[in-house]
Amino acid sequence: MTKRVAILISGGGSNMLALLRDMASGDHPASPVLVASNDPAAAGLAKAADFGVPVAAVDHRPFGGDRAAFEAALLEPLLAVRPDILCLAGFMRVLTPGFVDRFAGRMLNIHPSLLPLYPGLHTHQRALEAGDAEAGCTVHEVTPVLDDGPILGQARVPVLPGDTADTLAARVLVQEHRLYPAVLRRFAAGDRTPLFL
Repeated sequence: MTKRVAILISGGGSNMLALLRDMASGDHPASPVLVASNDPAAAGLAKAADFGVPVAAVDHRPFGGDRAAFEAALLEPLLAVRPDILCLAGFMRVLTPGFVDRFAGRMLNIHPSLLPLYPGLHTHQRALEAGDAEAGCTVHEVTPVLDDGPILGQARVPVLPGDTADTLAARVLVQEHRLYPAVLRRFAAGDRTPLFL
């Protein structure tokens, strides 16, 4: 049975587009049922709509610091489409344990570092400052601890002489667009074996 996938974004949604393109390939074990954002102006919403995927926006700003109230509002369009899998694709809000627990074992995220290295922000700059020879990205299951769930896949890139955070980020992003669709395809088919590219 085809798995129903909802995707959460905050911006342009390049990883979302990589997922949508792969799910449109015809032989995929999952199909998109919703793309939602915390920003009504997120460019990715129009891109998803162009793909024919339903979209929803729940602006986090009117909720102030009340994360639970924002998440309750976000749950409305999500639960209406009954997703089997929830993919975070550049969703820049930290989710509460209550929200995460609702989707336990069914929520994926992509992070631009080789976890457990560099959870949180500024991952590429941190890798450069540490003198790392490699950087990369990780797809993991989401748990209440930030960027800490079971690893489902990783892709590596070399750190090159003269790299800046921007040049490194651009090379890692190419790998993100390969890794996330490949992991989602396997995950939707019931395979949680980590994939290393």
